Amino acid sequence: MDIIKISPRGYCYGVVDAMVIAKNASLDKTLPRPIYILGMIVHNKHVTDAFEDEGIITLDGENRLEILEQIEEGTVIFTAHGVSPEVKRRAKEKGLTCIDATCPDVQFTHDLISNKTKEGYEVIYIGKKGHPEPEGAVGVAPEEVHLIETIEDIQLLPNRLHDKKLIVTNQTTMSQWDVQHLMNALKEEFPHIEVHREICMATQVRQEAVAEQAKDADLLIVVGDPKSNNSNRLAQVSKEIAHTNAYRISSLSDLKLEWLDGVETVAVTAGASTPTQIVKEVIDYLSNYDKENVVEPTSTVPREKILPNIKNPKPVKILD
Repeated sequence: MDIIKISPRGYCYGVVDAMVIAKNASLDKTLPRPIYILGMIVHNKHVTDAFEDEGIITLDGENRLEILEQIEEGTVIFTAHGVSPEVKRRAKEKGLTCIDATCPDVQFTHDLISNKTKEGYEVIYIGKKGHPEPEGAVGVAPEEVHLIETIEDIQLLPNRLHDKKLIVTNQTTMSQWDVQHLMNALKEEFPHIEVHREICMATQVRQEAVAEQAKDADLLIVVGDPKSNNSNRLAQVSKEIAHTNAYRISSLSDLKLEWLDGVETVAVTAGASTPTQIVKEVIDYLSNYDKENVVEPTSTVPREKILPNIKNPKPVKILD
């Protein structure tokens, strides 16, 4: 079986930065304990489980403000997806030590929303309902930011927006192909709208790589967590743009052997929050796959190999 290793794939800098921040926090004995992560630090359970072994507790749920109320003392880390100003305010009010691991690309969008709403704009934000990144972005200015996910949502927007200064921006991990038709429809509905397309470069280049390189494969395997929006988008891009069937798996153990029936060339990529060791294990298995002598696909990557190895721990920056 031929293997196409889609490149680039896997970790982006925002994910690596967040993991390094959290790992340094676990090693910093001066930080108040317990240490919590408000939601999944990145959308990968292998990573959150590994941090549990480091003594960092992940509290997940649909609403960051509600999760925060479970914490009475210690340190809280805000995830790469960002949180609303209200969450930060409430954490400080509770006397918690706060560490911000927000991805710089997400922070850029928060700053854009903050600056534009102060100038009198309202914001239409394209994102996935229920995902923590839109939750944080909408929370920057909840009265002025309108979350949409579908064409139908555009028809539900308030009529007053026709007379308002208006911008559109988006969740950074959205597929460019998901965003464009919505932005086109918004331009038709609101000809005066300013477009600020904020798909992060890491997300975009991984999607473009799949769109181009997966064309030559019979099947694409995307290694990524089910909660990882960018991982799910990679599978979608393969099916809709490269016209190559795709499956997303969390690890080698999720691989179903029947998917490989009749497959001569398989491509492999990974979401931006997928540990390199998990991806390598999948690639190694497929590279050695022998349909005449099948070995059951089982992941054996130990948790202690998941997190970055910090040789020289550094003090983490505390939010004022």
